[in-house]
Amino acid sequence: MFPSGEVGGALAAIIMKISLDIGKAQLNKVGEELCGDSIEVVKTRSSTIVVLSDGLGSGVKAHILSSLTTKTAATMLRMGGEIEDVIETIAHTLPTCKVRKLAYSTFTILQVQDSGRAYLVEYDNPRAILGYGPQLKEISRSQRVIGEKKVSEAFFDLVEGDWLVLVSDGVVHAGIGGLLDRGWGQEGVQAFLLEMAAKNREASVWAGELIERCRQLYAGRPGDDASAVVVRAVSPRRVTVLIGPPQDRSTDALVVEKLVRSPGVKVVCGGTTGNIVARLLGKKIEVDLSTRSERVPPVGFIEGIDLVTEGTLTVLYALEHLRQEVPFETLQKAKDGASRLAATLLWADVIHFIVGLAVNPAGEYNYKRQTIEQLIGLLRKKGKEVTAEYL
Repeated sequence: MFPSGEVGGALAAIIMKISLDIGKAQLNKVGEELCGDSIEVVKTRSSTIVVLSDGLGSGVKAHILSSLTTKTAATMLRMGGEIEDVIETIAHTLPTCKVRKLAYSTFTILQVQDSGRAYLVEYDNPRAILGYGPQLKEISRSQRVIGEKKVSEAFFDLVEGDWLVLVSDGVVHAGIGGLLDRGWGQEGVQAFLLEMAAKNREASVWAGELIERCRQLYAGRPGDDASAVVVRAVSPRRVTVLIGPPQDRSTDALVVEKLVRSPGVKVVCGGTTGNIVARLLGKKIEVDLSTRSERVPPVGFIEGIDLVTEGTLTVLYALEHLRQEVPFETLQKAKDGASRLAATLLWADVIHFIVGLAVNPAGEYNYKRQTIEQLIGLLRKKGKEVTAEYL
């Protein structure tokens, strides 16, 4: 049975302080089909892990080496491994090249807790660049040896408005021997990032423009793989989803007011629920027939509500999209209600469900309950902060 009342606390109790807007972009060395750098981004229930690795050389071999590094580090940290164990594992798996006296792969690891507490460890990669708005911020680093590798590490707090950029050697070396005799350098990269910060662009735009500038400096013929990861600390993205009418019809107005007053994006699922919301808001509900698909009914539109969909069937197919890990970009481009609902839930950091307990004439109560429980469980596994109340 669904319990009545609030479960898991209200939205105000969420401890998440920041969300991360993460963008990444890469440039292959001229003549290579694969990038020798690798990037891995993993979200856990309480943190986000970013790993950037630069494999020795270029091409397939470098790609394999860097991929092994990023996946090993991200997987171990996601499972709760200590950084010492991670680095020792990487050190034993990828020893130093005895001929060139170089590491088979270098790496930068960033782990950011939802509270904003960050941990950074760097091994032979260019130093990460931290800023707040159009100004640089210092990172206080310390040195130590782990697994026979000399690494630098830092602990600091990210606040809303901070940004952090991780790059591989190919970025700071861009233009070397060509447009710039000594390459772009750390100072050149920093100056460019400050220009971007002043424009307040999304992280994906930052990363894309940074790598495009590298391509230009290489005169279209990159002499090395170049990779960039841009991490922006932003306010958590919140979504409230109302599914089904409440058991007690006298509380309809209370439920709709709760939805309208909720922060962030507002979603309504269910035809009857949509009619209740429209009636109490004094608005018309319109149906967009162009969004109809073979499996999912069309979405509706109510002024003041961001997304209005059919109920159980749409939620079920949204759950299926999330289980199949359909890419966010694909879902975002689709018109049907299930794809748009799945995209909205993937976009969100904090999700609150208001679930109505009214039993519909078709007797779908138990089926709806199971679907919503499965959806909530899957979203939590994906690192979302999820609360629910049942009315």
